Amino acid sequence: MTIERFGTLDGQDVLQVSLQGPDGMDAKVLTWGAVVRDLTVPVAGAPQRVVLGLNSIEDYVAHSPYFGAIVGRYGNRIGKARFTLDGRAYRLDANEGENQLHGGAKGFGSRIWSIIDHTPSSVTLSLVSEDGDMGYPGRLVATCTYTLLPSSRLRIELDATSDKLTPVNLTTHGYFNLDGSPDISSHELTIAGDYITPTRPDLIPTGEITAVAGTDYDFTTARPIHVPSHTLYDINYVLRGPYGELRHAATLASRRNDLSMELWTTEPGVQFYDGHLIDMPVEGLGGTRYGRHGGLCLEPQRFPDSPNNAHFPSSILPPGQVSRQVSEFRFSR
Repeated sequence: MTIERFGTLDGQDVLQVSLQGPDGMDAKVLTWGAVVRDLTVPVAGAPQRVVLGLNSIEDYVAHSPYFGAIVGRYGNRIGKARFTLDGRAYRLDANEGENQLHGGAKGFGSRIWSIIDHTPSSVTLSLVSEDGDMGYPGRLVATCTYTLLPSSRLRIELDATSDKLTPVNLTTHGYFNLDGSPDISSHELTIAGDYITPTRPDLIPTGEITAVAGTDYDFTTARPIHVPSHTLYDINYVLRGPYGELRHAATLASRRNDLSMELWTTEPGVQFYDGHLIDMPVEGLGGTRYGRHGGLCLEPQRFPDSPNNAHFPSSILPPGQVSRQVSEFRFSR
């Protein structure tokens, strides 16, 4: 494990931590946004890059669509940037029209985290969000631990505590491409979810929970991701199995190099975003210029806008308790 300076932002050093796993897996993690900047897994004796990343902190600040970041305090969207909790109305920072996306304009994915622990194969970072930050109640302390495990697994543990009742939805926002293709049309996807939470045009859930059977949203069995397609994917899937237990959520597989990635998570939902808005004006890792559908996101999460939908699984964290998410990305051939 090495720690080096990646750049400087507002007078603060942004550090990069390089991790090595027991099976030849490597990761580079930034303190800015707790970003997984690079992730490689061994394929036929050679490293295969599986995420999208950028080359400087200036490029991340100016252009990154949350590449590899931990987003929060509430990942995904909250409608009209407001909610009511315990009889009190809260107004949030609106950074996507009248709604809030990924915690606001200064969400967790664009702040400098602190390194509080590390080993050759793991790092733990911490961030403090003060009471009133982006409109949220309570002083929240968040930690993120990345660990490279045997059998080419990346484990992500996200914990949070607060001194006041508050909604929490931390999630990881990696963009995956398993074979380095210009787009994800060489990939097949399976999602262990029979239902979605459909949205309005502004991507705020309608409150319904609808079946995917017979629709373009049905990935219950493996099928190619067709690009271009008349369906653009940016939707939350309701995962099978009990919320809180680590279980299979999705499988992504490349038909070009036979590499597959399983997502396992404790969360009730996963957001599938097909990267249709990617249009990177600067070079990414290895000199790649990322374009439309250059990578996809599978974001384990509580449901979007759940503070405004009482029938959705709760995202409310009481004081003195711990919000915890555990997810694993498991790679194999």
